[in-house]
Amino acid sequence: MRLVLPFPPTVNTYWRFTKTGVLISASGRIFRANAIAAVVEQLKRIPKPITGPVQITLKLSPPDKRRRDLDNYLKAIFDSLTHAGIWVDDSQIKHMDISWSDIVKGGLAEVNIRLLSEQKIQKR
Repeated sequence: MRLVLPFPPTVNTYWRFTKTGVLISASGRIFRANAIAAVVEQLKRIPKPITGPVQITLKLSPPDKRRRDLDNYLKAIFDSLTHAGIWVDDSQIKHMDISWSDIVKGGLAEVNIRLLSEQKIQKR
């Protein structure tokens, strides 16, 4: 399954710490809503969650040339895919390949999700 999502907020701006606890920031909530809408639009339906282990390939196309840490963008994407119903929980991800791609106006994230066979898991 291939999905194209908006460019995510960094984990540094995804959370807000308040007197009542930790909350997802406004930019995080907006990203989540836009990511869920993108999933439903591309699949033409609300997905039925994958229940088994998966492997993903993620290509991030940043909106500009600024220096960024690749690993700071995973949480928003994975949590949004969980809320969109792609899988039950992002703990199902057993293997991932992540890379930067070309700069794209506005940025985007391309996610390819594949079921991972039990045989491959046991070999690791």
